[in-house]
Amino acid sequence: MLKEESHVWDTLEQAAQQVEEQVSAVFRQLDRTAERNEWKVIRAFQKHQVSDYHFSGSTGYGYNDRGREVLDLVYADVFGAEAALVRPHFASGTHTISCALFGMLRPGDELLYITGKPYDTLHKVIGKPGDGTGSLRDWGVSYNEVPLQGDGAVDWLAVEAAISDNTKVIGIQRSRGYDWRASFTVHEISEMVKRVKAIKPELLVFVDNCYGEFTEETEPTEVGVDLMAGSLIKNPGGGLASTGGYICGSARLVEQAAYRLTAPGIGGDVGAMLGTLRAIYQGLFLAPHIVGQALKGAVFAAAMFERLGFESHPKWNDPRTDLIQAVRFKQAEPLIAFVQGIQRAAAVDAHVVPEPWDMPGYEHPVIMAAGTFIQGGSLELSADAPIRDPFIAYMQGGLTYGHVKYGVLTALSTMVERKLIVIKPNIT
Repeated sequence: MLKEESHVWDTLEQAAQQVEEQVSAVFRQLDRTAERNEWKVIRAFQKHQVSDYHFSGSTGYGYNDRGREVLDLVYADVFGAEAALVRPHFASGTHTISCALFGMLRPGDELLYITGKPYDTLHKVIGKPGDGTGSLRDWGVSYNEVPLQGDGAVDWLAVEAAISDNTKVIGIQRSRGYDWRASFTVHEISEMVKRVKAIKPELLVFVDNCYGEFTEETEPTEVGVDLMAGSLIKNPGGGLASTGGYICGSARLVEQAAYRLTAPGIGGDVGAMLGTLRAIYQGLFLAPHIVGQALKGAVFAAAMFERLGFESHPKWNDPRTDLIQAVRFKQAEPLIAFVQGIQRAAAVDAHVVPEPWDMPGYEHPVIMAAGTFIQGGSLELSADAPIRDPFIAYMQGGLTYGHVKYGVLTALSTMVERKLIVIKPNIT
């Protein structure tokens, strides 16, 4: 390290110490939330008498896989749901959400998202009429969305006007995705459920819960949501699950989603677990603690960047309901340097330099820092950004707080090295 670079790092570390004192009360609250969620998971394990033999797995059809069956029961209890479907056979969060939506909807039904345009990778799942891809719209399911208001709130007048006789499923994306808005808290989702069912009681409410699990002490399925889905390589996998997803909620709707994952009449009764059970169970056990570590890292990142004059969302002292920390830049160059700096801080593939590229499922070039043990594992420290105005980077995850802190300092020093920002001695 050059002498000048060493000086910059020392200055950043001094600032980091003051930031940690500044955010200490928030850290204590996050530790409490992690503790309560950990107790909830342990009690679910105890209730269903999880034992070593549940980790054995199965082959072939996977009939009578008791470990798989108990895993579903544990997840259902943890998330306050009637039933759950937890499988390594879900290839991604998008695949999991797709199975949930196809399970809930039939030709002639309408899906209405009330939280604006959903995450980019769902656009192809929704599709266009007659697109020939087997999308929802190709199968005769209509789609509509209600943009959020300027302050990020649901536009209830527009929602009421948009609900039609054919509207069957209300879609809610808990996380901000690639939007500069607050993510929705469980309390806010609870209010959404009440309001849409007051308009039309038979409506079904679906929540994309990605990045949200264990960030609060309650989950959307505990406040009236009919079906919810998420990815195991995000929060609930605890950094150990190597693939997979979960769906939980109403027993009838979970069964319908299972028919989409496998086949009608087979559903969740088959599916060899092929040695994945131990990691999925243990990952769930660790998840509340690791989510807490990632949240503390996000709070630190927000406070550190705010100290340097950047705009962050959420701010360091705002309520947290998902892992994502957004930071706004004025141009593409500092955004790219930030993401590349996060990669430089990785334990895996730190030597790789990410560049923007046309990633399948995205509408703009995307740059992703992903120095992770699990490919795409966004409970691990990662960052990504579409290269479009406004230039916003989205950082998430971190298996340990120390790694997130190191990543933030490395990203800042990378920006200094490229003369994109100047760190003054009086930063502290």
